[in-house]
Amino acid sequence: MESAELCSSDKTVDTDDDGYSIVLELHGDDPLFDKKKKLLHDKGFGVKKQIPLKSSSSPDLISKTFETMLQMGRIVRLDEVEIYFGEFVTQSGSYSTRNELETLNLLLSLVESLPASQMHEQLNVWKDLQSTIINKIHEFGNQNKVDAKIDRNYICETEKYLVQWGERNGARTKLEIAYVEGAGRGAIAVEDLNIGDIGLEIPVSIIISEVLVYKSDMYNILGKMDGMSSETMLLLWSMKEKHNCESKFKNYFDTLPEEFNTGLSFGVHAIMALEGTLLLEEIMQAKEVIGLSMHCLLKYTHHLRIQYDELFPALCNDYPDIFPSEFYTWEQFLWACELWYSNSMKVMFADGKLRTCLIPIAGFLNHSLSPHIVHYGKVDSATNTLKFPLSRPCSAGEQCCLSYGKFSTSHLITFYGFSPQGDNPYDVIPIDIDVGQVDCIEDCSMSNWTTHMVWGTWLSNNHNIFHYGLPSPLLDYLRRVRNPTQQEKKLVPANLEIELEVLEDLQSTFSGMLENLGDTGFADDFDGENTSWDLKLAVEFKDLQRRIVSSIITSCSAGRKLVENELSRFMSEE
Repeated sequence: MESAELCSSDKTVDTDDDGYSIVLELHGDDPLFDKKKKLLHDKGFGVKKQIPLKSSSSPDLISKTFETMLQMGRIVRLDEVEIYFGEFVTQSGSYSTRNELETLNLLLSLVESLPASQMHEQLNVWKDLQSTIINKIHEFGNQNKVDAKIDRNYICETEKYLVQWGERNGARTKLEIAYVEGAGRGAIAVEDLNIGDIGLEIPVSIIISEVLVYKSDMYNILGKMDGMSSETMLLLWSMKEKHNCESKFKNYFDTLPEEFNTGLSFGVHAIMALEGTLLLEEIMQAKEVIGLSMHCLLKYTHHLRIQYDELFPALCNDYPDIFPSEFYTWEQFLWACELWYSNSMKVMFADGKLRTCLIPIAGFLNHSLSPHIVHYGKVDSATNTLKFPLSRPCSAGEQCCLSYGKFSTSHLITFYGFSPQGDNPYDVIPIDIDVGQVDCIEDCSMSNWTTHMVWGTWLSNNHNIFHYGLPSPLLDYLRRVRNPTQQEKKLVPANLEIELEVLEDLQSTFSGMLENLGDTGFADDFDGENTSWDLKLAVEFKDLQRRIVSSIITSCSAGRKLVENELSRFMSEE
């Protein structure tokens, strides 16, 4: 999981003789500064806007103020994928559910950072603006509730003992662990939680990090070895601690599965089903296939295998008391690797150091494209705890979710073993183009993309001529390949001829890709419930990629008809 935290530099307030103002600013150190600046300019904004709060503000003016803040805030919070497909906003003007939630919370933090006790005449305006933002977040929450069908036949006893252990050690939670149909174990709100409520609070004393290794007997050995990273030490510590009946973390290790069903554990049938997909490429990048049979697929992570062989059996032979051989098999090593791949998160500690950690109880929070918790990952120095505050409400009985990061479905399957519900805006297909063929237009920052990509065109809301549901950066690049001087999209025969060439090439490219994906229904010979978990995930992903590619082909075909109709009109006029 990623570390996520709202940067304090986003909170800006200004004062003058007339009262208080909210300042929204795109900072110059933003890696996407030029592109965001262009988007802001297109909407009539500069990189900095001061929004005064006047006591005489009418409800209409407050509403307009909020809309201005929202439009600018959305752009400030955009990431690379959202900018690339930035023209495809929803009817409400949002770019993605995550961007919308982050923006609304950014605006709320800006408003709440105003010193309300000193605002005097502006106090009512401050309250009205605050209420407007909160109401918008509630509206967002109502539209994005996370269904949680709890399977009461599955008794989470070991999970309950873990929560009780955590509470005895200072943890606080407003969540219970239950088995959620289709999601496995999840965290359910035991009461109505509002914006800013702390759903879970974990003291540093029960966070598993490199600090524990430094206090262990194995550190005297590992700390003297050249090139030994803290991550590798944690792997070795976990392998032993798992079997330690006296471990402080026994309740935590008792809740962990014997096998992690991630993409790294896919069997031969699942791998075969993935032929031609991005998921197969991602898994193969992480693993080296060293043997195949009809019954098993021996696939191991190449660098991990080398790493393991460098350590064992040497450590077991030299220090058998500290590294018992039965705890340090290759299978146990892979188990520990998958544990840290799928359950760790980055945490910023009070000393300013970012550490990779395992967080007991927090690991049961599932991922969602519309999460309740977005900003987490920084220890509160005042309480020395890691807090998980809600960015939107969560009703009692609803599954409370966080965001593992801005990941594609292929990444989530490979390292976490699940496919998210809903349309994932990060499910993009990269386009292999030599961008050096054409000089970029210097005065157009939106044209300076070094990589190109596509997504499912059903996510796009503009299928008109010159757009076709396809990303403009890609189309503009392909147009410039054919005519480097073309800068305006005018309905003239010369431009239309270029449009046809671009669409024909794209349609041909993706038709070949669809052919490589093979026929649908790979798992038709397998019996529903009896089909293995990995094959189900593989087939689901292949169907997703086939759907994306098919949508592009369909959009290209529809676009060609639009262009041909326009060309026919020109010919008839002549």
